[in-house]
Amino acid sequence: MDRQKAKQRAEELVSKMTIEEACSQLRYDSPAIDRLGIPEYNWWNETLHGVARAGTATSFPQAIGLGATFDTELMGEVGEVCGNEGRAKYNEYKANGDRDIYKGLTFWSPNVNLFRDPRWGRGQETYGEDPVLISRLAIPFIEGLQGDGEYMKTAACAKHFVVHSGPEALRHQFNATCNDKDLYETYMPAFEACVKEAKVESVMGAYNRTNGEPCCGHSYLQDVIRDKWNFEGHIVSDCWAIRDFHEHHKVTKTNEESAALALNKGCDLNCGCTYIHLMSAYKQGLITEETIRQAAVRLFTTRFILGMFDETEFDGLNYLDVETKDNLAVAKKASDESIVLLKNDGILPLDADKQQVIAVIGPNADSRACLIGNYYGTSSEYITALEGIRNAAGEGVRILYSEGCDISTPKPDVLSREYHRLAEAKAVMNRADLVVLVIGLNENLEGEEGDQGNMYKSGDKPDLLFPKTQRKLIDLVIASGKPFITVVMAGSAMDLSVLNDKASAVLQAWYPGARGGQSIGDIIFGKVNPSGKLPVTFYKDTNDLPDFEDYSMKGRTYRYLETEPLYPFGFGLTYGNVDITSVDHTGDKSSGVNVKVSVTNSGSISTSEVIQIYMKAEDPNEVLNTRLAAFGRITLEAGASGTIEFNIPAESFKVVNDKGEKVDPAGDITFFAGFGQPDSLTERLTGKKAFTFKV
Repeated sequence: MDRQKAKQRAEELVSKMTIEEACSQLRYDSPAIDRLGIPEYNWWNETLHGVARAGTATSFPQAIGLGATFDTELMGEVGEVCGNEGRAKYNEYKANGDRDIYKGLTFWSPNVNLFRDPRWGRGQETYGEDPVLISRLAIPFIEGLQGDGEYMKTAACAKHFVVHSGPEALRHQFNATCNDKDLYETYMPAFEACVKEAKVESVMGAYNRTNGEPCCGHSYLQDVIRDKWNFEGHIVSDCWAIRDFHEHHKVTKTNEESAALALNKGCDLNCGCTYIHLMSAYKQGLITEETIRQAAVRLFTTRFILGMFDETEFDGLNYLDVETKDNLAVAKKASDESIVLLKNDGILPLDADKQQVIAVIGPNADSRACLIGNYYGTSSEYITALEGIRNAAGEGVRILYSEGCDISTPKPDVLSREYHRLAEAKAVMNRADLVVLVIGLNENLEGEEGDQGNMYKSGDKPDLLFPKTQRKLIDLVIASGKPFITVVMAGSAMDLSVLNDKASAVLQAWYPGARGGQSIGDIIFGKVNPSGKLPVTFYKDTNDLPDFEDYSMKGRTYRYLETEPLYPFGFGLTYGNVDITSVDHTGDKSSGVNVKVSVTNSGSISTSEVIQIYMKAEDPNEVLNTRLAAFGRITLEAGASGTIEFNIPAESFKVVNDKGEKVDPAGDITFFAGFGQPDSLTERLTGKKAFTFKV
């Protein structure tokens, strides 16, 4: 529905409400107004990587895994599946009189915060550490969710605005300080792209303060989102964040003052309970009737655009459209593309005909928890790494299994001694020809503060080390002398230094989705050629990192890193052999640049590669190293050649000065086209140099 028409209908409906009724509609759990024919509505729903917390849904890799695909077309497909299933579930729940939480059409996804520090537990919810990567992946996901029909299919939400990425334990009282350059160069761009390009329907504020102002009551809500970016949707608070204004941030003294501050600054919808005090704030003269009704109009505009009061083209979607064969195929493609091959001495892919006994060992080998990450739905089937390896190996290979250790607890059985599974792991390895070690974390070890009972109170990691139980298991595997393949299932960068030295191969599998274990097995046995790329830098250890609470970009991410990483952003190996044969370009600094990259697959198998274009301007305002300008996937059959083209607009050449202003670069711009970053480490790891040209 046309937004202007929806707004007119919203204005007419809201004008019929009493002021008390209008206030009641600004809560996430909005009650019914029977006399006006308005049913109750709960705004809170999630679809970070599949419709979450409301029963069965197609399960995709956690967002960080989706980031590793570097696949914009795939992200559109993922968003479309989530939108279709979300609408189907809404239809079914509504028909059965269920309007509870997690049953609506307003999804608080995607999370477009920047993963600036690998210790952040919620980093798994993001697409990585680069604003261009985040933006280019978020846009098609949002477009897929919202659709392009007469009515909006579902409403997406870009969160958490702005300058937010831990520490989780401090988020309710923390003040994230950053200069204008970092703000507009690093933290703002993904939100701007979501608003201006994807036309996202909603933006969610963060818990913390940014430069002194609480994010859900920040001047940026009006000054930047609405005035500068011309945002027309609605703004929602993070859950119970407005209560933090007076309880933790101490910028207000009462519930009424907090509610008034948020609403006056432009936060239309409260996830939490503070807006139950709006009427009291109104009576105290802290807010006006006009401001209350304006917020209600924005919210009902969204409801009308979604067709909640009309018949829509989506009314026929039902539970037969959930977890369909086609939807599951998209999920399988996503998990295939998300897994990153970090090291391979030639052991992979395994030949099932030449394998006799394989020991699959580790706490994540047969774990469902490590498949799903946080903010997940229910799958009708789960395929663990062990099951996927067994399926891919076939009947001719004997698979021996030992958990080896608990994921983090030395003594999970109160009657046994500590580390009592190590002996079994040793016995299994002694009878095997090679070992597949499956280790890592799960959402109980990293995640959101207080969410799902995290083992660490905050949800953040204290360091990059594997839990002690797993370090003992790693040492045991190394001491066995057997060749071993390591599969790491975690939502963030871990310290892989020892494994990089000792393992024959290392696969980063993230949290690959409910059936993602099949992708692990298929890659190990060569049924799928790995093609994922790192969306984050893998540091050698935390000594390479600034303080967690420091939001300056100095020393952070590949753009400002001052030390050599273990594995660089954008890195990932394949089993194939694709080479760039030529790079042609046209255009200039004022008009933008068109780049044509020609590639040839000289290998013997079909291979998918991600072509990455980086740039660096000769300007003192430029980032320290290089920055991603564009990327794209290309798949080539053995012996085939192809081209991939990029249009890099002149706007993306601009650099950000200390005032936060985008300015034209002073000197030449050097571009690099390759399969990773244009640095010596990437060249050493891949053996392939980047093509360069200047404009």
